[in-house]
Amino acid sequence: MSAEVEAVVIGRNEGARLIACLASLEGQVARIIYVDSGSTDGSVEAARAAGAEVVTLDIARPFTAARARNAGLALVRAPFVQFIDGDCQLSSGWIPEGLAHLAEHPQTAVVCGRRREIHPEASVYNRLCDIEWDTPVGPALSCGGDALMRRAALDEVDGFDPALIAGEEPDLCLRLRIAGWAIWRLDAEMTLHDAQILHLGQWWRRARRAGHAYAEGAARFGRPPHRHWVRETRRALIWGSVLPLVIVIGGALWWPLALLALAYPAQVMRLGLRSGDWPWAVFSVLGKFPEAGGALRYWLARLRGRRGGLIEYK
Repeated sequence: MSAEVEAVVIGRNEGARLIACLASLEGQVARIIYVDSGSTDGSVEAARAAGAEVVTLDIARPFTAARARNAGLALVRAPFVQFIDGDCQLSSGWIPEGLAHLAEHPQTAVVCGRRREIHPEASVYNRLCDIEWDTPVGPALSCGGDALMRRAALDEVDGFDPALIAGEEPDLCLRLRIAGWAIWRLDAEMTLHDAQILHLGQWWRRARRAGHAYAEGAARFGRPPHRHWVRETRRALIWGSVLPLVIVIGGALWWPLALLALAYPAQVMRLGLRSGDWPWAVFSVLGKFPEAGGALRYWLARLRGRRGGLIEYK
């Protein structure tokens, strides 16, 4: 067990996944803080029974993952904090490896490793998540929800932005990099994740949240030199909204414009030949539609003078 690390677990109605998460942390960290966002499945009682210190968020305010992580971070006393989502399990050996890197690189604020899906074979959507988690090793622009972080660096940038519905980790990492800190992805096993995405509707909602995050990130830090998520937002809007409108409206006025619809199978073909993964190619193109929807809903909310609030956390 490392006395230098405390864990902050966040969750909402994770059920058996939360119990497995807490069990994986036992003996690896000095203290476990569980932050619950309005669970109704007995998660709070289960976490207390597992020995975790429990924080329950006020239901009068909107739940966000960032808000939950900040609530846990406020109680951390150790110099390092392992953030982990309640649907994940921490791999044995990760904490020593992550700490060693942080000790050798004092300007590194965040280290993360390989997050894998427990059941990638359960659905094409789970397998897509497993591919998404496999980012390049080395200096990184951002991390995901599971990461080992330096408490002093988080304090310097005031932690996560609690108003962000999604994309709070890349936002945090960008602010850390602006402040001179580094983010690093290690070639090490870190967590096992249980997405349990078994239906198209679940995947669609997840992709829509990603589009919302892209648009909000671009609105916040899209100007040079950062250009945060500008390309992702533009790509989603072009493929998911602009081109369909041109095809439908333009095709009605002048039928040859309807042939632009062939751009979609052509894009699938291009991505499939390049990657050799045809399901990934299909869903990469299909995902632009919910991503565009999420981005447009974000901008609609801004026009109405609201920030977020259109897409539920979890």
